[in-house]
Amino acid sequence: MSESGPLQLLTMWWRTHAVAQVEHQAVNERVHDDAGWSPRYLFNTAMSAGIAILGLLLSSPAVVIGAMLISPLMGPIIGLGFALATADAHQIKRASIALIGGSIFAILFCALLVLVSPLQNVTTEIAARTRPNLFDLVIALFSALAGSYATIRGRAGTIVGVAIATALMPPLAVIGFGLATWNGTVFFGSLLLFVTNFVTIALTAAVMARIYGFGPTLSPQQTAFQSIVIVVTLAVLAIPLGLSLRRIAFENFANLYARQAVSEVFGSNARISQIDLDFNSEPVKISATVLTPNYRGDANRLVERNFAKAAGQGASVSIEQYRVGTGPGAAEAAAIQAAASQSSVSSIDAEVAELVERLALVAGVDEGQILVDRDNKRARVAATPLPGAQLAAYHLLELRVARIEPGWTITLVPPAVQPPSVTVDDDDAIDETGRAAMAETIWAAKRLGLSVDVRGPTARTDPVIAALNNAGVAAERIGNGGTGNAVALRWAVPNPDAPPPAKTPAATPPAPRQ
Repeated sequence: MSESGPLQLLTMWWRTHAVAQVEHQAVNERVHDDAGWSPRYLFNTAMSAGIAILGLLLSSPAVVIGAMLISPLMGPIIGLGFALATADAHQIKRASIALIGGSIFAILFCALLVLVSPLQNVTTEIAARTRPNLFDLVIALFSALAGSYATIRGRAGTIVGVAIATALMPPLAVIGFGLATWNGTVFFGSLLLFVTNFVTIALTAAVMARIYGFGPTLSPQQTAFQSIVIVVTLAVLAIPLGLSLRRIAFENFANLYARQAVSEVFGSNARISQIDLDFNSEPVKISATVLTPNYRGDANRLVERNFAKAAGQGASVSIEQYRVGTGPGAAEAAAIQAAASQSSVSSIDAEVAELVERLALVAGVDEGQILVDRDNKRARVAATPLPGAQLAAYHLLELRVARIEPGWTITLVPPAVQPPSVTVDDDDAIDETGRAAMAETIWAAKRLGLSVDVRGPTARTDPVIAALNNAGVAAERIGNGGTGNAVALRWAVPNPDAPPPAKTPAATPPAPRQ
């Protein structure tokens, strides 16, 4: 028997006992029906996307699994794989349109739900889909083998398990979350996971289809080209995913090395209350809280040395030590005290971060431009000029933020928008509309640290100047002005020869006094 004899026998047996039992026409029709764009496909995509993003925002695995079960994305992906196997250009185009269109629709639908949702935090379920690694590719590969086999052999029940294993819709929902919250890390991380899943499934489905006799008319050259494309594509995906897996593995070992390094320095009588590693800093930053009966002044240096010896790279170490006794319950009492202190600080930091984020959004500035006195609960920000906005608009923004942040003193400095005119009645008394204009002017003058020039007849300007002076705002009559019963106001400038501030809302605001 020739050397190729066993291979020929195996090939003949496979064609007789496996390929011949497949109803190729029926499988092609079933794949074709599931791979196209239809109202049912669009509806199921919307429902699956909505359930997925809500489950992710609530961090509910059960709800996320429900979204996987009704996701129709597996149909176009399997259809694309079969079309690649048979080199059917029309079917490739049809399946690609359904997949790309459905994916974009799901992303935008999820982004819309996130924008109107009061919950926009990165939950554990969302974070779990932002760091794909090589294991995700292997999971997609095994799932694709099972899904393709189920499609070819008519095992419909298996598709349910495959849908859960590959989780095609949740990554799309996370992409929508990243788009809505403008979080690049979340967006691109989940995008890589989705691309890994659908490319691996499509290419594996193509291989399985060829093995089971689909596309028999392709030439050896076309088959070789298909094989090269599949291998190269999977290799290209495997490189970044392998690097990600390597980093995740390092982080896991680094946590273990850091804990061991701290334990070696303080001994068995001490307890590590908390230990955190920041892998985004260079070098890695280790922060720990230790309950110990003996204070170690050289603890940071010793832990750095031990960690470098175990991990093979340096680290920046900061250890907070709490002295405890050796009696029963001493360590537990200190742990409670340390935890309460850290919880209090974390709560305050979270409150400040939320306040700064809200003020930056309201004022239209970067968060770094906001001054915060955490101890006295005061915050100050200079607002960016808004086209057409008057002083009342900025005053209202300040009041709204102050209502949302009870206990804080919020100071929003408006741009030097022209003050409103003050109207008086026939008896030269400030009327109701004029009093509202006065209130806005007084508020803005105190925020900007400016005095006011008043124009109008003496009988009408006197009550206006008196009201401003009584409120602590310097005011002076500089001549006639205004129309009808209105008294004109403008901001006084330090130099009498200098031109007055521009009257447009886009005028550059003066620097606020500190």
